[in-house]
Amino acid sequence: MHKSRLGALIIDCQTDDLQREAQFWSAAMGAASEAPEAQQNPRYVRLEGSAGEVPVLLQVVDHPSRVHLDIETDNIKAEVERLESIGAEVVERLERWTVMQAPSGHRFCVIGVGRPGFEEHANVWA
Repeated sequence: MHKSRLGALIIDCQTDDLQREAQFWSAAMGAASEAPEAQQNPRYVRLEGSAGEVPVLLQVVDHPSRVHLDIETDNIKAEVERLESIGAEVVERLERWTVMQAPSGHRFCVIGVGRPGFEEHANVWA
């Protein structure tokens, strides 16, 4: 048995100025942008929404800009296998997450638990 839920919405930005992109998305969504000095990794900026909202992150990427979802889980291997059984394909296995593709062609990532409330709000899979 394992659990999973929507973990985050990621805005992939092919850019050389992530702060510029963060200013735009912050204004567009009415969410405060994480201050540069608060960033744990310069490749990511978190937008601060209301409590309980799914987090939105901006990420610097080399591929064309797009949006993808992260599914968080307490068992990456089991969740990847479950998603494969319903039609998803593994694109790449990385050290801390797995990139997958839905039958529709949309990319998404399977990651470890990353936000509060997981135990109370995640789906349980047998």
